[in-house]
Amino acid sequence: MDKKLIIRYILLILGVTIMSLGIALSLKSTLGTPPISCIPAVLAVAFPWTVGEFTIIFNALLVIFQMVLLRKITLSQIAQMLVCILFGYMIDFNLVLIDFINPTNYIIQWILLIISCLVLAFGLVIEVKSDITMLPGDGAVVAIGEVLNKDWGKVKPFFDVTVVSIGVILALVFIGHLEGVREGTIFSAITVGFIIQFYNNIFGEKIDNYLEE
Repeated sequence: MDKKLIIRYILLILGVTIMSLGIALSLKSTLGTPPISCIPAVLAVAFPWTVGEFTIIFNALLVIFQMVLLRKITLSQIAQMLVCILFGYMIDFNLVLIDFINPTNYIIQWILLIISCLVLAFGLVIEVKSDITMLPGDGAVVAIGEVLNKDWGKVKPFFDVTVVSIGVILALVFIGHLEGVREGTIFSAITVGFIIQFYNNIFGEKIDNYLEE
């Protein structure tokens, strides 16, 4: 197997693992998770399954959504299914790993949330640079954009708003109050993209140049 291809797979696994740590940190902050994880976070509070298990189910449904919407099954979709399994189990693993972290006040909660955004964005950059596949959430956005003939950047905000809205409704129906989706969810949705741009300016191009040599 080509050396660069092996490196790409390593970057994919590393990126997903780092992203899962970012999600776990946001869960420990209790201020709300990023949009893509708010539905699993809410359901994990309401039902006796873990966030990771609901993450796998939710992302698998997003892959199926892509297949139905595009009326085809692709290798990328199958790869997304495998990635979401790794993503889900690594979220649960990282939650165990950082179980000792318990913020004691609102300021520390926000510090933890900001750290989670920095970690999540770092993992996203690494995962994207692998250029192997993408997480089902991004795959769903790409599929919707393809059908509607819209750019990814125009579809993504509406997708996030829809997911967060569903998370809010589920929280109010099954829990009775907002949990898993809160002010931190909005903060993550706004800031992670800017942090990704910052990371790309620092080392993103260097990774691209190395992999394309």
